[in-house]
Amino acid sequence: MKLQQLRYLVAIVDNGMNITTASEALFTSQPGVSKQIRLLEEELSLHLFVRKGKSLTALTDAGQKVVKRARVILTETENIKALSDELSGELKGELVIATTTTQARYVLPDMLETFHHQYPGIALRLHQGTSEQIAQQVLDREVDFAIASGQSELFEDLVTLPIYSWERIILVPRDHALASIENPSLADIVNYPIISYTYSFNEESSLGQVFSNAGVEPNVVFTAQDPDIIKTYVRKGMGIGIVACMAYDEQRDNDLVAINTGNLFPRLTTWVGFRKDRFLSDYMYSLLKQLVPGANRSGIEQAIHGYTKGGNVVSFPGIKPVQKHPLFGNQFKSCFARSGC
Repeated sequence: MKLQQLRYLVAIVDNGMNITTASEALFTSQPGVSKQIRLLEEELSLHLFVRKGKSLTALTDAGQKVVKRARVILTETENIKALSDELSGELKGELVIATTTTQARYVLPDMLETFHHQYPGIALRLHQGTSEQIAQQVLDREVDFAIASGQSELFEDLVTLPIYSWERIILVPRDHALASIENPSLADIVNYPIISYTYSFNEESSLGQVFSNAGVEPNVVFTAQDPDIIKTYVRKGMGIGIVACMAYDEQRDNDLVAINTGNLFPRLTTWVGFRKDRFLSDYMYSLLKQLVPGANRSGIEQAIHGYTKGGNVVSFPGIKPVQKHPLFGNQFKSCFARSGC
């Protein structure tokens, strides 16, 4: 059995059982991949795939178990390489982060710029998507860290560390009727079409549940992942925007009014998550300590090994609002703080 065969096996699964696509992703030939899979099955005396003609349609029960163990082996192989690089003093490689557009555009730039100057040999890669998508990317071993928002249950299979909490705000043009209402109610809001994030009003969303629990139906006319797109259509007069407070810049968005939602909507938390079996290099610990207030290597290791009372979630000094974060806080002074925060 060869590591190359296991890589081919996992690549086929990750590419939808399509050997041609897997071969392209691996920069090798389709016949070569097919041959190695056949040799692996012969060595193991197992059928790993359900076949229909020449096509692969699914994994067999045995195939599922083999793939699960193959992923562990390949992960440990990468961990050994990372450990070797660290022990040899070679700080080269890449750090892949999956995050939302709001985090990538408004929160992370200054921090990642500083990180790049500290570790110039580490190439940074950002993948953007919804919280659900990026959590899955970590589990699928496509990225190193997920930085996203939402309930901790979304990351229940990961080690998760809270970074900060934040509020939603309402954005309207300066001449809009809501601009003169300091703390609008749900009754005020449902009088207008709403523009917000993709999936903000699905059944699992805390925002959608607020309206559902109140027995009112929001008129959601437009959704997008990018808050800048949401603001564009607010400016067009298509509706009122509901976005993260971090997405509002008083100077760039001076044609819009940010309205405090008070206790109308639940506060959300931004987390960083990673797999327990991921080897963390020194530069990864450094990034985590910058992200998570009060974090230290010992505490992070305790979280990895499950020595915390709250399961996989660790709060070092306690979650603070984004405007009080020691690294990001100065950027978001315009974010509204609830009393007692």
